[in-house]
This record gives sequence, structure tokens and C-alpha cells, in this order.
Amino acid sequence: MTGSGPHEPLAEAFEQQRERLVAVAYRMLGSRADAEDAVQEAWLRLARQDEATIDNLAGWLTTVVGRVCIDVLRSRRSRPALSYEDRLPELVVAVDDGAAPEDDAMLAESVGTALLVVLDSLTPTERVAFVLHDMFAVPFAEIGEIIGRSPDASKMLASRARRKVRGTPQPAEEPRRQRAVVDAFMAAARNGDFEGLVAVLDPQVTWRTLHPQGVTTTVGAAEVAEPVLRGARSMTSVLPVRVNGEPGFVAWGASGKVLGLVACTVVEDRIVELLTVSDRRRLDAMGLPPRPA
Repeated sequence: MTGSGPHEPLAEAFEQQRERLVAVAYRMLGSRADAEDAVQEAWLRLARQDEATIDNLAGWLTTVVGRVCIDVLRSRRSRPALSYEDRLPELVVAVDDGAAPEDDAMLAESVGTALLVVLDSLTPTERVAFVLHDMFAVPFAEIGEIIGRSPDASKMLASRARRKVRGTPQPAEEPRRQRAVVDAFMAAARNGDFEGLVAVLDPQVTWRTLHPQGVTTTVGAAEVAEPVLRGARSMTSVLPVRVNGEPGFVAWGASGKVLGLVACTVVEDRIVELLTVSDRRRLDAMGLPPRPA
């Protein structure tokens, strides 16, 4: 939190930048808590800084947050390898009411699970260069100052990251197309339509199920369709949601308890990845929307 007193005008100027800075840090780090910490660190450094030395507050703060994020990313890489469960990004769940994602402030700050997985494959400097330039239009000269590289080197890093990410950000109409694919998936599952289910799954679809014992991974359209059909029999209520901006749904059973949360990654009208959370501890901590009446 920022305080009052001699720094009050500076604190007010900082608060005007806070939302943008959190969005920048969240896209770099994939964790809301880590993003908030990075922005708070920027405030602490600003409070110790001579205001007369800052010509452009927004640029100065972006630089500081970027450098803090690089330190965090490098620190993560120096730790022992984490399991998929430990690396699971925070899941921001919101009811999918058909509104455009840009109309939902929470989703505007979120990062799709597929993008987070790809970003995790980038080096810290690639990730920062890509996020700052492609998502926030920061000039390469400024990015170079943040990551300690020349503008040309920063441009090369962003270009290399862009090739790895491939195809993001998505067109404005894409979320509605993706929802239609997920709706077709759900209809086929609840109707016991094996062929219809396979038709909307990529041949090499990957299904990861996070349960109390760990993570189970299944690959292949037919291999995924069979257990999905079995599981759909126990669903009595389903609510369309967006999970980190991607289409998904929450399912309830006859007892009224949540059976699980499903997030779908859709590419070219096929589901290429499913993430199911059935771990009760995680589900309870998510603050999921209520069961539809």
C-alpha cells in the first residue's frame, strides 16, 4: 500500500499507474500475487528516489517493474524443476455471459493457460521483450535499457519469442468461435455422441486432470473421448465460464457439489488441450460462481 505525507502527490501519481503496472507484471509472471509484489517493490523504490531525477514516471515505473520481473523469472529458473501441478497458473474464472473479453476487467488482466505455458518456455529476456513490445507497445530502445541489451538485440529477442508463441494475441471474434466449439463438445458429451465428440477434438489433444493424487495426462481424441463420455453421465448442471480468458465450464453432480472445472484451448475449431481440476481443495479456493438455478 502507498502512504500519505510528503510523498502524497507521488503516491497519487503512482496509483494512477498501478493497474497498468500490475497488468504488465502479471503477463510477465503469470501470478497475480507475484505481480502485486513486483509493483509494490516498484513503489518502495520510487519512494526512495529523488523525484527530480524522473522525467517520465510511467516509463521509469515500467523499467523498474520489468527489472523486478526479470529477477523473479531468473530466480524461478535457478530453482529445482517444479512439477506440472506446482507450475499450474492461477486460474481466473468468470461466468461467460457472451460479453466481449475487453468488457471484462478481470479477463482483460488474465492470461490464457495456453499462452502461459508457451511463455514459460521463453528465457526471461525473451519473455520480457515479447510482453513489453507485443502487448504494451514499449519501444525497443526502452526494452533494451530494462534487459541490458541493445535495441537491435531486444528486437531479435522479441522476434524469437513471437515465433515460439505463434498466433497471439487472437482476433476479437475468436472467443465466440471458441465458445461454439466448446458448446459442441459439451452437447456431444451429454448426448453420448462419441463421433461428435471426436470431431471437435484435435487428433493429438492433450487432457490433463488435476486431482488430489497429482496429475493424469491422456493424449489422443479417442482416448480422451471415452472417459469424457463416462464422466458426462454424472453431470446434472453445467455453467459456461471463461478460465483465464479461454472457454470452459463448471459441472455439478446430483448431490449439488461441484464435480470439476474444465478449461479448453481451441485452435482452428478443434480443442487441442483440456485442463480439468477435480481437486476439492483447489476448487474450494477458487471462489467459483454458484450453481445455476
